[in-house]
Amino acid sequence: MITIPNTQLLVHPLCLGGNVFGWSANEAESFAVLDTYVAAGGNFIDTADVYSEWKEGNVGGESEIIIGNWMKSRGNRHDLVIATKVSKLSTRPGLSASNIKAGLEDSLRRLQTDHIDLYYSHADDPSTPLEETLSAFTQEVTSGKIHYIGASQHTASRLALALEISQENSFARYVVLQDQYNLMERNPFESEQMEVLRKYGISALPFFGLARGFLTGKYRPGVKVDSIRASGVKEYENERGWKVIETLEVIAKNHNSSISAVSLAWLRSNPAVSTPIASARTVGQLKEIMQEVTLSAEEVASLNSASEVTQA
Repeated sequence: MITIPNTQLLVHPLCLGGNVFGWSANEAESFAVLDTYVAAGGNFIDTADVYSEWKEGNVGGESEIIIGNWMKSRGNRHDLVIATKVSKLSTRPGLSASNIKAGLEDSLRRLQTDHIDLYYSHADDPSTPLEETLSAFTQEVTSGKIHYIGASQHTASRLALALEISQENSFARYVVLQDQYNLMERNPFESEQMEVLRKYGISALPFFGLARGFLTGKYRPGVKVDSIRASGVKEYENERGWKVIETLEVIAKNHNSSISAVSLAWLRSNPAVSTPIASARTVGQLKEIMQEVTLSAEEVASLNSASEVTQA
């Protein structure tokens, strides 16, 4: 277990993503994944009000409802660290004070809980003054309905500005950044955001840690993968992508582990990262991503080399 810097949140080294619950995994399948995760020592679950509005027939909040039903049936809410988000649901857009208040109440109801451990701005909202957003979060932290706040999908400059405003006004402060970071997508995290994290002493919880499934190793040259995410990895199916997979495979064999586990271990090797976020549709997938792997400096260097973007 690790403690997220500047918090009292003690969490498992893998945060379980809830984006598949109510989308590619129904309630029974989601319950099985959640039960297995907790049985293996997991305690950190990430969701959002917008999960999974994009599925036909859904309205958003499906993932939160499933997690809420599961926590109620298992009676384990106080054993868990629950993160959710506001601002991207079509019926609750943006980070105005009124929307944060309403969105939080909706999430609390769906999750069947009285507090959110980590509540994210799901995406930056330039149309709302940061002072208004951070003041609204501060009120909810003071009320006890939120314990900590995080920023998701914020540029380095906007994150830094938000942190400065919090400091100047004694507002609640973002304690983590959640954004895309993986072996196939190393920037702008490494080139821009990481420096802000260092300066202000906060950490990252990367999403898409497995690059939409590409870094599981199931995608290979000439292999057709039947997955609802398959179209999202086309940009990785090139010489660089196959080199990364080959390198991951060699390291995975050395550790007798899955390629997924090595991909996530590479993220953890970065001191700026607290814990990566990864989702699993099935118990089998979950077991692969929960394998514990510690990479040597040489293995990290080989992955850095394989994933380096060559300049034209």
